[in-house]
Amino acid sequence: MLARRDPGDADWRGLGLEVVPGDMADTQALARLASGADVVIHTAGLVKARSRAAFDAVNVEGARRLAEAARDAPHVVMVSSLTAREPQLSHYSASKAAGEVAMAAVLGDRLTIARPCAIYGPGDRELLPVFQAAAASPILPLLDARARVAMIHVEDAARQIAALATEPPASRRVALSDSRPDGYGWRELMQAAARACGRRPVFAPVPGALVRAIGITNDFTMLLGRTPMLSSAKARELLHLNWAVAPEERPWDAPRALCDLDTGFSATVAWYRAAGWMKQ
Repeated sequence: MLARRDPGDADWRGLGLEVVPGDMADTQALARLASGADVVIHTAGLVKARSRAAFDAVNVEGARRLAEAARDAPHVVMVSSLTAREPQLSHYSASKAAGEVAMAAVLGDRLTIARPCAIYGPGDRELLPVFQAAAASPILPLLDARARVAMIHVEDAARQIAALATEPPASRRVALSDSRPDGYGWRELMQAAARACGRRPVFAPVPGALVRAIGITNDFTMLLGRTPMLSSAKARELLHLNWAVAPEERPWDAPRALCDLDTGFSATVAWYRAAGWMKQ
C-alpha cells in the first residue's frame, strides 16, 4: 500500500499491511510498490484542485508513472470515475479520462478500468454537507427532476473492485453501482438522507441557474488560495442529467451490492455521528 503517511485509522489495524511511504510523484516508491505484485490496484486521485494542471499532475502524470512502474505486473486495475465519461464537464472529469488513456497506452490489455458512480460511506467528506443539511435544515433543495444519479456504498465498491482484481486481465472498462444502476432522482436521494437523519423536511426545487451562479462566485475564492468544493466545474457535474449506468457499461457479473440506499445512508450517518462529524 502506497501512503504519504502511516494509516492511523483504527479500521486498518490488524490487517498486516505493508506500507510503502511515498506519493504519485515518487517513482522509486512506485517501483517498490509494484515490484513482484500479481495485481496492482490504483485508487489514488485528486478530487479538488484550483487548476487543470494540478489535476493532471496527479490524475494523469501520476497514473502514467504508476503504469510505468507496473509494466511487469500481470494485471493492473485502475479505479477511475464515472465522470470520465463526460470529460467536457470539468477539469476533474477531463483529468480522469486522460489518466485512463495514459495507463492504457503503457499497459494495453493488462489494464482493467473501473468507473465507480458516486461513492458514499464512512470517512467520506464529499457528501457530508448533504447529511448535515438533512439533519439540521427544515428545507432541503432539489435539483432537476429529470436527473438520474447512480450510487454505491464504499464497502460494495470495494467488493466489486476486489472481484475485478481476481478476474483474468482484459482491456476493458466497467462501471460500478449498487442494485439500482439506473440511478435515483434527487427527491429520492434527499428523502433517503432525511430518513437516515430522522427528519421530515420540506423540499424546494432549486433552479440550475442559481447553482451555476454559486459555482461561479466560489471560483473567485480561488484567488484567495481557497479550493471550494462547489466550483463552476462541480456545478456542471451536479447539474448533468445522466449519471446512471447503462447495461453495456456493466459487461460482467459484479458481486451483488449488499447496501440499499436506506441501509447505506443510515450506516453512514451513524458513522458520522460516532466520529463526531455530525451532532447526535
